[in-house]
Amino acid sequence: MSEPKVMGIVNVTPDSFYAGSRMQTEEEIGARCYQHLAEGAAMIDVGAYSTRPGASLVSEEEETARLRQGLNVVRRILPDAIISIDTFRPGVARMAIEEYGADIINDVQGSEEMFRLVARMGVPYILMSREATMHDMLTSFARQVQQLRDMGQKDIILDPGFGFGKTLEQNYEVMNRLEELTVFELPILVGVSRKSMVYRLLETSPERSLNGTTALHTLALTKGASVLRVHDVRAAVECIKIVTTTHQ
Repeated sequence: MSEPKVMGIVNVTPDSFYAGSRMQTEEEIGARCYQHLAEGAAMIDVGAYSTRPGASLVSEEEETARLRQGLNVVRRILPDAIISIDTFRPGVARMAIEEYGADIINDVQGSEEMFRLVARMGVPYILMSREATMHDMLTSFARQVQQLRDMGQKDIILDPGFGFGKTLEQNYEVMNRLEELTVFELPILVGVSRKSMVYRLLETSPERSLNGTTALHTLALTKGASVLRVHDVRAAVECIKIVTTTHQ
């Protein structure tokens, strides 16, 4: 994390909010992973349960089956790729770590059971906040980070959770104050790629939100972001190169 990294999104789901990220066949999954790494992604985030508002409920068995399909492909064709697993279920996370050597767990809920699992398994953990204000986020992160440390967790990445539990205005207020999270001296992940905070403000659609996404990525990088979780790797890599060059 000495310089910002890009995490490429691979959704092995039929209902992700951005249609362009939905990958279901082995050929689609493999092609997207190759593309992400070729364009400069440092890691791939594989998810099998859409967390968009109104998404269908998916059983743990179905999520596990989808992930196994995706991870079988990724590990076969890209055995050395750094793989993050986007799940809030400890059982799914354990399967991905034990069976496929998953490198990172990316969790949108932050349960104590998940805390204990990642600490015991010794894998880096992305801790996301659903708090609506920076004040509440700082308070919550301080408590949760200490809880994780007490359990023995070493590697923690903070995610302010853009789009989760926040109004449009609250999302932008958190972005405006993002640098306050650097007080923890932990990497900060920003996931705004083509989200509603972009296309609602610009009165457009996820498909037309790349330019707005890049604008937010630029702002986030100047405020201390360490990881950009994105659908469009090349654009994010170019954004990082320009920002880091001008801030040397």
